[in-house]
Amino acid sequence: MSYLLAPSILSADMSHLGDAVIMLDKSQADWVHVDVMDGVFVPNLTFGFPIIKAIRPLTTKLFDVHLMMVQPERYIKEFKKAGADILTVQYEACTHLHRTIQEIKNAGMQAGVAINPHTPAIMLQDALQDLDLVLVMSVNPGFGGQSFIPQSLLKIRSIKKMMAACGSHAVIEVDGGVNRDNLVQIVEAGADVIVAGNAIFSTSRPIDTIAELKAMK
Repeated sequence: MSYLLAPSILSADMSHLGDAVIMLDKSQADWVHVDVMDGVFVPNLTFGFPIIKAIRPLTTKLFDVHLMMVQPERYIKEFKKAGADILTVQYEACTHLHRTIQEIKNAGMQAGVAINPHTPAIMLQDALQDLDLVLVMSVNPGFGGQSFIPQSLLKIRSIKKMMAACGSHAVIEVDGGVNRDNLVQIVEAGADVIVAGNAIFSTSRPIDTIAELKAMK
């Protein structure tokens, strides 16, 4: 069982954010997951360009930036400049999704699209061949520490089948409520990348927790 682990710094101690990123750089984590929320698309505000730009030099790991915001196309170039490697937008926030995907790629980043728990997997069918990443939100976006929505497993399997049918090489990422108890079944359902926040940063030794999660089979 092979998968990538992308710890979400949304759950880190914000007063020591730089230290958290340095810890992730030393850990077995594969990516650093950065949640950007605008207080409009979701009821929360988080990181902006200055924060991402400030922490980017602290690690060589890939920055996996997830935009939970309206009109994300306005800021594509700014996120590239700040250090994003993968830029994921919400399906529900994009009026012209194909154009936004192409603009992300033209800016020199990998393009991802996220879908909320209430959005059917079939809505992504026409975009799959253009994507590098599909993010299945397994909680309602906006806050960390929520419980995994079990129906997400069916959505992961459905997306995997659609990808096989159209020849898409995108990876499937899952974010929300992932922990030791459900990680294996999420990967077995078809997830390639696991985002974990509270499950890592709520522990006393997160670097060891990351190693334990990476070793699960």
